[in-house]
Amino acid sequence: MALVVQDRTFLDALSDEARKDLFRISVERTFRADEHLLHEQDDSSHVLVLLEGWAVVSTATDRSSARLILALRRRGEVVGEMAALGGIRRSASVTALGPVRTLVVPGARFRAFAGRDPQVSAVLMAQLVSRLRTADEERRTLASLTVLQRVARRLLELADLQGAPSAPTATHGTGTGDAYPVLAQFAQHDLADAVGATREAVAKSLRLLRTAGVVRTRPRRIELIDHDALRLLAAGGNIGF
Repeated sequence: MALVVQDRTFLDALSDEARKDLFRISVERTFRADEHLLHEQDDSSHVLVLLEGWAVVSTATDRSSARLILALRRRGEVVGEMAALGGIRRSASVTALGPVRTLVVPGARFRAFAGRDPQVSAVLMAQLVSRLRTADEERRTLASLTVLQRVARRLLELADLQGAPSAPTATHGTGTGDAYPVLAQFAQHDLADAVGATREAVAKSLRLLRTAGVVRTRPRRIELIDHDALRLLAAGGNIGF
């Protein structure tokens, strides 16, 4: 279960010459937190490469106002390339999780950039294969795991992506007790979208985890207290509630 493809990013995989060429044909643009980088079903064809920050790839669902988070994109990754290369409408929306800085490449320029350098084409093909493999794994997860298992796995994954430690660290002299890994900017409704469940089902899972002392929740933050319990739940175990 993974929202992030762990291979080398598009930008990192390019040669120095190709990277310079990409910057030459691009312009920089920044986005605010929660601002859309791309809109699902839009017929634009420009491509964006993330230079700083995280973006959420999501698609609308049959549930009113609900979405399904398909992936997270990080520094160095490209988004919107399918519309540029395939001449199709946007298949998903991309939204800034926090402040994001990007390169913007017009679709025609990106096609020419990819067409004149076999290495760039190979990097894009490898990226596509990795993303398809990750999407297949996500579909299996949605079909085979309970909501509680998916919540536990996603919390562990997000903590790992943010570089959070696996155990609390003492905050001596602060009067605040222990400092726990915090998933900032990821609200409960975002978590529901990221596990493919209703907000009510995820809220119930979080209540169970709070009662058991596994997590603490605050507005737009989830604090992880017991990683061992989360790992046990993610594997299908029981912690007694």
